[in-house]
Amino acid sequence: MVHEHAVEVLHLLVSPAHAYFGRPREGAADVPTHDLDEVEVVAGKGIRGDRFFGKAAHMDAAVTFLAVEAWEAVARDLGLPGVPDPLLARRNLVVRGVELDPLRGHDFDLVTAAGTVTFHGGRPANPCAWMDRVVADGAWKAMRGRGGLRCTPRTDGRVARGPGVLRSPVPLDPARAGEAVLRRTPLP
Repeated sequence: MVHEHAVEVLHLLVSPAHAYFGRPREGAADVPTHDLDEVEVVAGKGIRGDRFFGKAAHMDAAVTFLAVEAWEAVARDLGLPGVPDPLLARRNLVVRGVELDPLRGHDFDLVTAAGTVTFHGGRPANPCAWMDRVVADGAWKAMRGRGGLRCTPRTDGRVARGPGVLRSPVPLDPARAGEAVLRRTPLP
């Protein structure tokens, strides 16, 4: 059975370099990022032009998704006056309207005006210590379980910003998109 969920692709982040691994260091926040209207996805490699494209260590996690509802929940939890720019999380696809965690271990399709791309939901995209520096004190902890989902692209294609449909083999509850999901054991 296929479950179809209306989604909106809000941001498509491509960054040619990565400097947020591990502990914050000076200058890392200056790494260029591009919020594009459309991206090219290559099966098994990721988003063309992105920092993780074709990197062996990231083949199973080359594309990252973030539910903007999770980002909004972090802002509420921290008592921020507004919602920080979701691009600060440095996830490739920022979407609205879909719960991501149930997609772990499953193939799913993202259909946008540019076509259809199949992804495999992998491990959580855990936040790093940089979140306390670029968002607000406490953001790193507030994002635990809400950092998004790392995925492997299964097919070549293009993804466009705007309305779309996510086709999933499992039911998803958009009302839970902002909830933290903390697991002690990985899914099979």
